[in-house]
Amino acid sequence: MTIGVAINATGAGNQIDATVRHAAEAAAAGLRSAWFGQTFGADSPQLAAIVGREVPGLQVGTSAIPVFGRHPLHVSSQALTAQAATHGRYHLGLALGTKLLTEGGFGLPYERPVARLREFLTALRALTESGSADFHGELITARTPTPAHVPGAEDGVPLLVAAMGPQALRASGELADGVLPYLAGPRALAEHIVPAVTAAARAAGRPAPRIVALVQGVVTDDVDAVRERATEQLAFYEQIPSYARAIALSGGTRAADVAVIGDERTVAAEVRRYRDAGATEVVFAGTEIAGDADRHRTWALLGELAG
Repeated sequence: MTIGVAINATGAGNQIDATVRHAAEAAAAGLRSAWFGQTFGADSPQLAAIVGREVPGLQVGTSAIPVFGRHPLHVSSQALTAQAATHGRYHLGLALGTKLLTEGGFGLPYERPVARLREFLTALRALTESGSADFHGELITARTPTPAHVPGAEDGVPLLVAAMGPQALRASGELADGVLPYLAGPRALAEHIVPAVTAAARAAGRPAPRIVALVQGVVTDDVDAVRERATEQLAFYEQIPSYARAIALSGGTRAADVAVIGDERTVAAEVRRYRDAGATEVVFAGTEIAGDADRHRTWALLGELAG
């Protein structure tokens, strides 16, 4: 099982410099991958491309680009550029997005998200694998009157989806290479997410999907204080139906209930639970809430487990 980290250096004086520095520290600790969230700030495929160039050998990924407010032609260009820059070490994550950010940020109606995801994946797969597309859907049109390939990225790009609901999991199993569930504990993975996406992939004749579990977690002795900060920072996700459902299916009430916070023994045991639940990869996020010392401590443990 691969173990990686999600890097968030938005509090640094220069986010790009700090991201590269943290990625190098993660690789030195023995971690195998670094993932970057997409916000209205730094562009995550560019971050991945820069880190992949600066830290050879480290797998890099985007988790995740919403399909609203983007077009497959633009996302394909970003992904193929990152893939060529990293010599095949880039992984692209997509997301359905949320009503709050889609309508509040882009001014677009948040309608038929799963249908849009299906069309987006279909067009994007053609673009990333062949450099061309002639797709005409209900919601998306993607054509390439001129070639859209990027030399050096001929092997395509792995496509994953931050899917947790039944319809999104079905679409991901049929059309993507795996899923990126976040705030979904081992119970939700084992009983709902893994069976659903695996069955959909099998029915579509696709290989077994990757299950990249994004886990909010940190190794610390100051458990109560760190959990309190996590409760505050993660409260936003409780407003989003897909996350709220995943938290409930995991046995939690608040988002912080599924966070993995404790000493090395506690965290190692939880990583094993995710593996046993069907995760093919575990990516720890949120280590920045506890400070540099606990971040280094967390990465040291995860690097040991990865080895």
